Amino acid sequence: MDQYIYKALEKCLRNYADEAQLEVAGVLEPLADVFGSDKAFLDKVGHLDTVFDNQPRFEELREVVFDLLLMNFFAADVAKLENDYLESEAWDAIEEETIDRGTELLNLLLYFRECADEQIEPQLDDYLKEFLLVDEDEFQDEYRIYEPVIANQLLIDSSYGEIAKVASKIPENQELVDLFYPIMSFFYEQHPSDVEREAYMAESTNPAFDSAIYGLLVAYNH
Repeated sequence: MDQYIYKALEKCLRNYADEAQLEVAGVLEPLADVFGSDKAFLDKVGHLDTVFDNQPRFEELREVVFDLLLMNFFAADVAKLENDYLESEAWDAIEEETIDRGTELLNLLLYFRECADEQIEPQLDDYLKEFLLVDEDEFQDEYRIYEPVIANQLLIDSSYGEIAKVASKIPENQELVDLFYPIMSFFYEQHPSDVEREAYMAESTNPAFDSAIYGLLVAYNH
């Protein structure tokens, strides 16, 4: 299992458990086993779902953890396969099978990996324009999804409180409604101190989830 993925998974689950007053071992240990196994990717997805079926109080993180599982596949598993595996019919079948899985965090994690490769610090403007290409006509789906972020980029120079105010006004049917606060908060402060974490949590309306996502992003980016 990729060490950066493990750190992100652990931080995500521990933060959630701490805020929700849950025991983390019953979900972290079996998930780490799933991530580290040599099974085929779809088999891993099945085992991941079994873990969450057995731990329903962590259900809110199921698709987020799927994102991490896919990132781990790219980081650790693909190296064990043929060089052109991601261009094969087998991979096309996997993509088709899992097309409705995961969240927009996957794109952000892929961007972090690119930043690490290029040894640059993540920047919101760079993520939107250079990675997601939201200004390009052929990428209008991305523009639609990220419209609340695009319209509120100045928030990264404001405060957790201002970010939370805008987050509270995002329509429930918007795809980034649950992720807006932690994503914007990450770009506001990528290396939060304990005091800053407390300020972040003080503005949260969903403390367990928001703590999990912010913790995941910070841990993976490090």
